[in-house]
Amino acid sequence: MARKGRPPAGSSLQGVPTGRPAGRRSETARSTADGTPPFTRPALAPGLLAAVVLIAFVAVIDSSGFVFVRWGVTVLALIVLVFAFRGRAWWAVALTAAIAVCWNPVVVVPIPGQVWAGLQLVAAAAFIVVGIAVKVRRGTDAGRASRPSA
Repeated sequence: MARKGRPPAGSSLQGVPTGRPAGRRSETARSTADGTPPFTRPALAPGLLAAVVLIAFVAVIDSSGFVFVRWGVTVLALIVLVFAFRGRAWWAVALTAAIAVCWNPVVVVPIPGQVWAGLQLVAAAAFIVVGIAVKVRRGTDAGRASRPSA
């Protein structure tokens, strides 16, 4: 029995009709049979997190606690770098590698405070752009894992 004004119970576990005829799929809708796109954006979450850290801690650039911000940004840059490498976005690999080098806390790059403040905002924008632009095809890990080792 259908509920008034709602889809039947459990309908979310079944395929949702798209309203298109069951014939040929359009070329622009390159999605799998269940409606998911053939790619993921794995760099989006760490990129957004790094952008939040960079923007939130602009005020502590001259304090001793800025070393923790450096560690966090460096680790997040390296995570995004791995996803950019998997997505074969070489420009993003170079950009995140440069951010990781500039923000690393081990070998400190001597940059004045005002320049750091500007670089914090530029790096935050770069993380957002990289997070949105880097796409990794679904099933790339499954394809590698299913092959027998030679």
